[in-house]
Amino acid sequence: MQRVPVLSKDGARLMPTKASRARRWLEQGKAKVVHNDLGIFQIQLLFDASGNEVQKIVIGVDPGKYYSGIAVQSVKFTLWMAHLQLPFETVTERMEQRAIMRRGRRGRRINRKLPFEYRAHRQKRFDNRRNSKIPPSIRANRDLEKRIIDELWQIFPFTKVVYEKVQARGDKGFSPVMVAQKWNLARLAEQGYEVSTIEGWQTANLRTHLGLHKQKHSKGDAIPATHAVDGVAIACSAFIRYGITSYNSQGWIGKVVVTSAPFTIIRRPPISRRQLHLQKPSKGGERRKYGGTTTRHGFRKGDYVEAVKAGKTYRGWVSGDTEKQVSVSDVDWKRLGQFTASKVRLIQRSTGLIVLSTRKLSNLTPLRGQI
Repeated sequence: MQRVPVLSKDGARLMPTKASRARRWLEQGKAKVVHNDLGIFQIQLLFDASGNEVQKIVIGVDPGKYYSGIAVQSVKFTLWMAHLQLPFETVTERMEQRAIMRRGRRGRRINRKLPFEYRAHRQKRFDNRRNSKIPPSIRANRDLEKRIIDELWQIFPFTKVVYEKVQARGDKGFSPVMVAQKWNLARLAEQGYEVSTIEGWQTANLRTHLGLHKQKHSKGDAIPATHAVDGVAIACSAFIRYGITSYNSQGWIGKVVVTSAPFTIIRRPPISRRQLHLQKPSKGGERRKYGGTTTRHGFRKGDYVEAVKAGKTYRGWVSGDTEKQVSVSDVDWKRLGQFTASKVRLIQRSTGLIVLSTRKLSNLTPLRGQI
């Protein structure tokens, strides 16, 4: 049964309630709907709550290179699941493109006919070999995960974040997922979250014990069985563990129930940054507009809009513009079409996220039921 997040009259986070009770409060005028950047249906009470006690709620994070899974779990309910499509490849490609453009610009600017000491070489801004900086592509991955956790903090009264600690396989000393994971855990702890880690083999054992199905092929499929299921298992580690049950036996200690829950697909809009210098210099010194977040029609790239063309209505995100038209794309950033600006209506301003929520609850109920 779906649970609806609840805020108190003064904005404090309360325990999620049943959907039927939330509907009754809304019909009686005792609550109102509040919006959040994750598209989670949430209400706020208009009367003083009888109590503000909360139970233990945990967030489980399964970090990856291209995809990550996140889940919110309590003792009796799975509250929310998400599949994150990470920006690793997009950022990597654009950093390489930026390096090419910079190299070409410097080549055009420097007069190589002059002696070396008279050339217009720009001094380096920093020593990029000693600062131990986080690669932009990996930082973007961890930033998206942290953004989701920060948004969930405003919705659910969770008490702990459990993060899967990734170890490289074989003779590799590190992997792209391992880079910056220690930095990210420290960053979460500094912000006040209670953070703990779990090993990958422990996640697999928990998933098997809970009877959850894991799809190990086609990991790019945006379904709960690819990565969100691991987020659920990781979150459940805060409630159950394997240990000594009696004098001469071992087994699982604790209790948790995995239920069907809302499933959401989240990614960043792949908007290009403003580029003043393109790969090929323009003739006459006039540079065409490329990149940026603004359009000439009052919309911002990433805005969720409704557009009409030939009597058919489309909904999507603003991805570009021309002199008289606005480009609208779907959740995969595939262009749905170009629409006359006057026939495009704004639904929601850009939040920096593309959120696709499923209408039906996704079932991850264990084969053996309750633990």
